[in-house]
Amino acid sequence: MDLDLLRNEIDKLDKEILSAFEKRMDLCRQVAIYKKENNLPIFQEGREKEIIKKVRNNAPAHLEDSSAALFTEIMDISKCLQQQELLKNKSFIEPVPFDITGNARIGCQGTSGSNSETAARKLFNDKEIVFYQEFEDVFSAVENGDIQFGIIPIHNSTAGSVTQNYDLMRKYNVFIARTVKVEITNCLAVKKGTKFSDIEKVYSHPQALKQCSKFIKESGFEPVESKNTATAAKYVIETSKPCAAICSENCAKLYNMEILRTNISDVIPNFTRFICISKQFMISKDAKTIAVTLEIPNTKGSLFRLLTKFFVNNMNLEKIESRPIADGSFDVMFYLDFSGNINDPKVKSLLIELSDELEYFKFLGNYSEEP
Repeated sequence: MDLDLLRNEIDKLDKEILSAFEKRMDLCRQVAIYKKENNLPIFQEGREKEIIKKVRNNAPAHLEDSSAALFTEIMDISKCLQQQELLKNKSFIEPVPFDITGNARIGCQGTSGSNSETAARKLFNDKEIVFYQEFEDVFSAVENGDIQFGIIPIHNSTAGSVTQNYDLMRKYNVFIARTVKVEITNCLAVKKGTKFSDIEKVYSHPQALKQCSKFIKESGFEPVESKNTATAAKYVIETSKPCAAICSENCAKLYNMEILRTNISDVIPNFTRFICISKQFMISKDAKTIAVTLEIPNTKGSLFRLLTKFFVNNMNLEKIESRPIADGSFDVMFYLDFSGNINDPKVKSLLIELSDELEYFKFLGNYSEEP
């Protein structure tokens, strides 16, 4: 048997398949136009099940499952194309321009000297900053209109996601308006006069402790969680116990601390991404990332079918994060970041499609990152 002959036969068959696929998609487009003119829904579950049943019955036994998977994929692609036709003139949500030129009040968790403050200053320069005890307090203040913008850490390049803030994005009616990335330069700081050998406990935010876990273990310190790196530094200054804080060098200098060790992160460079949240859906001209949270059915192939929608629409999934729903089940909620701008008709139709099809879907924002 000649391999080249076999490959030639496959190439011929591929052309036939492509031609048949093109004809099928054109028929689907015509179906979409008919449905639009007659106000009919795109998705008809009974029709889909009927087609898959026929495919299974007509396929040889050893190809039954794979044939069903192939035709399910073809129908998912056709639904995406039909949605583009049906929804291209439909609106999703109207944004307002992202504007920070006014007298906006900014909020973040912690106290002066925190990395959150650094992120806020990078984005808002010298505007007034209100500090809150908890991350949830910032979300609540934005939702209630007490402040216009909140700065929240969402992901660290070493320690991963700040999971509680993903949950708070779901809980509160706020939008991501911008992101900003800050390099985290962790150091070991103490009250002046404290020796390295005297230290037993080291205080910091859980994320900072994770980022410096190797250094902490090798030094034999007991890690103690604080609400914020700056809060930890402030505690170390005020307590009479010989202990240390892991914080930024700027924070240590602000509180007149002695820096015993620098560059103690497990991985260098080490960055944290912060989100800027607002009550209104705001968008900048250069917005290129969309964030959503959604729940999909706990059935075979449901995640794959969701991802197909992004592939067909030529949208890159930049991040996919799962979190437990916390209702006693083992079901999960997904958080997705993908490339796109809401003014793109394909993006808009996909968002409407997800909103209409899924039992739970929440649009979180369309934004870019501050350079």
